[in-house]
Amino acid sequence: MPRGRRVELSPVFVLHHRPWRDTSRMLEVFAREQGRLTLFARGVRGPRSRSASLLQPFVPLLASWTGSGETAQLNQVEAAPEMSATGLPPAALMPAWYLNELLMKLVLRADPQPAVFDLYAGALARLRRGDAVAAVLRGFERDLLGLLGFGLELRREAQGGAPLQDDRYYHFHPDLGFVGIHAEAESAYPGRSLLALADDELQEDHVLEDARRLMRTALDHALEGRELRTRAVARAVTRRASRAATEAAARTRATASADGAVAFPDAAAGESRS
Repeated sequence: MPRGRRVELSPVFVLHHRPWRDTSRMLEVFAREQGRLTLFARGVRGPRSRSASLLQPFVPLLASWTGSGETAQLNQVEAAPEMSATGLPPAALMPAWYLNELLMKLVLRADPQPAVFDLYAGALARLRRGDAVAAVLRGFERDLLGLLGFGLELRREAQGGAPLQDDRYYHFHPDLGFVGIHAEAESAYPGRSLLALADDELQEDHVLEDARRLMRTALDHALEGRELRTRAVARAVTRRASRAATEAAARTRATASADGAVAFPDAAAGESRS
């Protein structure tokens, strides 16, 4: 087990965990002052563990550990003062796992990123209080890319630096930026949507959809071909929900048709009696 300096009650979030040996866990954590690292938590899967309920994703914690570099031994953990008694709403769980995966794919290990930590904590707080999920995700993606050196210039054109105009359209080149075009094209972005994203004005549906397309392209560039599993899971859930809705509609139509078939003879009998 790693030996080295001791860290006392550092703010952390658990991003991911998995079983280790018989009663322990291996924790992938994001610490505000130390960055991403692995903590070995001994005995937390045992029947007498008092910390098992705390060592869960999305919970603000204070942790102490001994070690150096990217791996260490967890010594103590407690709830952070800002910990809320209210958990994430069910609809926010998949988006929150998506945030975790972005951090694990884009933040380097043992690289302190206190501003990213605060950004993440703020996004979780917004999800916890029920803010619009799409707006929270797009703002997080935009700011995360900016803090990690992949930021987008959302107010000026790449060539010449002319201010973006809300009545024009632009192509986005990940290695360059935004280039103005003369007419609307299928893959182009309205200047109005880009400026709204820059100003965090993420209420209108068309702005959110443009922001989603843009951030998807920018993130794919930053990820350099690495896949996000949460995207695949979200697509599978959407397909399953769509299929269930289609089947339910088909059953409703079949029931309505059956009801109509029973009613028609009665109607015909009434006409013959009249």
